[in-house]
Amino acid sequence: MALGSPLFAAVRAGDMEAAADVLTKAAAGGQVHAASIYVRQADRVFARSCGAATTSDAIFLLASISKPISVAAVMSLHENGEFVLDDPVKKFIPEFSGEGRERITMRQLLTHVSGLPDQLPQNASLRARHAPLSEFVKGAIRTPLLFAPGRRYSYSSMAILLASDIARRISGTSFHSWVEEAVYKPLKMTRSAMGQGRLKRKELMDCQVEKAAPESGSGDPTTKTWDWNSPYWRKLGVPWGGAHGSAPDVARFLDEFLHPAGKALKPETARLMIANHNSPGIRPRGLGFDLGVRALASGRGEKNFGHTGSTGTLCWADPTTDTVCVVLTTLPARAVNPHPRDLASDRVAEAVR
Repeated sequence: MALGSPLFAAVRAGDMEAAADVLTKAAAGGQVHAASIYVRQADRVFARSCGAATTSDAIFLLASISKPISVAAVMSLHENGEFVLDDPVKKFIPEFSGEGRERITMRQLLTHVSGLPDQLPQNASLRARHAPLSEFVKGAIRTPLLFAPGRRYSYSSMAILLASDIARRISGTSFHSWVEEAVYKPLKMTRSAMGQGRLKRKELMDCQVEKAAPESGSGDPTTKTWDWNSPYWRKLGVPWGGAHGSAPDVARFLDEFLHPAGKALKPETARLMIANHNSPGIRPRGLGFDLGVRALASGRGEKNFGHTGSTGTLCWADPTTDTVCVVLTTLPARAVNPHPRDLASDRVAEAVR
């Protein structure tokens, strides 16, 4: 059967409707406040939104999908010769020294093997007093390492923070502005920003906070001044989890790596980001991206790449089937298992395999 035949298109549309139906039912039942799904396979596009998201262009807090976006902005400096992946972090942050910190490289920051923790011990207190991003950076520079650099994998938001601060130091501009110039503008991601940026608060979907990630307050009423929905957090735009975006915009970002066209990054840089950089025996990671079966395509696809977010978001791309899938919801990732975003993603993966 030809890929472009009407019958093939009808079958695939039905499969995608089944994926969207998972989200629609979750919204109708009150489990999910808002959701959006966007799938592109070859030249066909499927998009649906539900709940408070009245259009596929609805904007969500992306959480850790922010990481590959931030790393792409950092890597734009790499391709300009501003750093090489095996440069020590200390070369750019001289105060980053002692207890083995001198051995940590840029590559290790971007692949979660640096030994830095995910969150700072003082994360809650920093957020409670509305600390600026610079204070998180100071904390990340001083925080004790969990293990010797390169020894093992341990997911680290603080590593991405330090990489972004290096980009700030090299570029001489705020990281938010650098992401805008290096990623959002060339890819025409007009419904995206690192932080709130030029977006209006009324455009942003409210996150559900009950059973949210511990570092975001877990829905405790006393954390309302610094949780995901607070003006402070929305505007702070932390590089590890503070980006906002629509499903079509996230798909545009993934397509830059699935079909490198040199819009934001040179094709060789894009390919470098979705290659494994970790040693054998350590969980594979690209630069900012999760890879293979961990990239959420129903546990299949060694060439897949993507990321998830604790606010209830996920995205993946599958080079084998030329598919991009983005599912954005407002239901915290840890609130329920199985999560509607995962069920919808699984149905898409099953349909396009």
